[in-house]
Amino acid sequence: MTKKKVTKAFNYTLDFKQTDFREHPELYRVGVGEQGVLLVEPYKSELLPLWRFRTELMARESAEAIYEKFKAYLREKDFVGADMARKYLQMGFTRARRYANHASGKKYTEKEDDGKGEQKSYPYSQGSIHKGNEIRPQEEDALTSEKAKAAAIFKHYWDEARQNPDYLQQKKEFTEKYVS
Repeated sequence: MTKKKVTKAFNYTLDFKQTDFREHPELYRVGVGEQGVLLVEPYKSELLPLWRFRTELMARESAEAIYEKFKAYLREKDFVGADMARKYLQMGFTRARRYANHASGKKYTEKEDDGKGEQKSYPYSQGSIHKGNEIRPQEEDALTSEKAKAAAIFKHYWDEARQNPDYLQQKKEFTEKYVS
């Protein structure tokens, strides 16, 4: 009998509308970066309402609330919830930084229509369909703006989460149990 290889990659083929990852943590994969952050339930429904980054004050309240959920998930030995909270903190940082760098939220210039239509759909494109295009100029206040301050707040809590010893231990145990 051969053992089926379970990968570490995030599985986008699951039925996310019907899957409760609290009841079925074995189906969850950490993946790369923020993968699954807007798919994995019931955590999406618990964390998304807390996630805000428009202003420094909103970011602080949001990051603190998400970090509290992160710690609560760890206390409950709910690694999937803790990892999803970590992803929301990461997403707060990356989205706020994107808007600090580019007020429109668009990093790349629009792709000229060459008539070939060779675009892969997300998540298989590794991000924007415009990736590889020229990068728009950075805002003059990209390091001092309200969004930059919001990003710094999320970065602080994201760093705290991913370095948390209890999180690292639960991640190791989760990986050993489900992703051998």
